[in-house]
Amino acid sequence: MSSNGVYLELLGAFELSYAGCRIPLPSGAQRLLALLAVHAAGVYRGAAAERLWPDCSPNRASANLRTALCHGRRAGPLPTVECVDRRLRLAPVVEVDLHRARSQAQDAIGDGPPPDDPEALSALLGEELLPEWPDEWLVLERERWDQVRLHALESLAQRLRRDGEYLAALQTALTATEIDPIRETAHRILIEIHIAEGNTACAVKRYKAYQRLLRRELEVEPSPLMTRLVQDLTSA
Repeated sequence: MSSNGVYLELLGAFELSYAGCRIPLPSGAQRLLALLAVHAAGVYRGAAAERLWPDCSPNRASANLRTALCHGRRAGPLPTVECVDRRLRLAPVVEVDLHRARSQAQDAIGDGPPPDDPEALSALLGEELLPEWPDEWLVLERERWDQVRLHALESLAQRLRRDGEYLAALQTALTATEIDPIRETAHRILIEIHIAEGNTACAVKRYKAYQRLLRRELEVEPSPLMTRLVQDLTSA
């Protein structure tokens, strides 16, 4: 978190701060800043009004946007919103936790060395994008964030397993299963970690729990790839 500039938090809950001090904002201004934060290139004024107030008439939505823009621009000693070529966008001075988290997630995807503090990164990637907000425009943005963090967590867990950091690998993979309990990849990684530790019973238990979940929710079976992992254990 920046201690000297404007910092916008979207992961977990909305908060705007300047030099470490929280800046209160009305709901409309909060939603405008959040919308602009997930669209770094900016949003046209009309599109912003329509997305933020879809149930209002165009005139009412435009009036709401003007009010939100006024509050947003006056938040703190530095302007947070600027208008460029009819597009509204966050001022460059605003640092956003979602942008930082995405950058760290991209660094975690690949074959390079694990981060210095994998637990901190796992905790960061475990945060949801404005989970209490009901706004329809956030549905797709949450899905995008979920896909980024799932791939990062799974990649990080695999790298930690290869390096013998089994506890950190387990915690990281478990964080991924909390985000999407149906997705198989993280469950398969958990089984591989248990196998690497020599915990055959834990591997089989994890497989059976996931199998029950799939049968109950979707009436399907785990993939052949996952099943072979356990078959190899029980047939050895």
